[in-house]
Amino acid sequence: MRLYEYAVILNEKRDKEGEITDPARIVVDPTTILATDEAQAQLLAGRAIPDEYVDGKLDRLVVVVRPF
Repeated sequence: MRLYEYAVILNEKRDKEGEITDPARIVVDPTTILATDEAQAQLLAGRAIPDEYVDGKLDRLVVVVRPF
């Protein structure tokens, strides 16, 4: 097992004129986990995404994982 850190970010949303209508924000705060590899860490990070962000906003979500 290795130590990993992950966070989930919701990217900003812009309208047709390029104005920001919904600013970027952190959806899941940086979290430290134990995982066998980076793929498992990505899977665990994906499971931590709140349901309210899964419907209709998945294309704006970014999951960031790094070894600690």
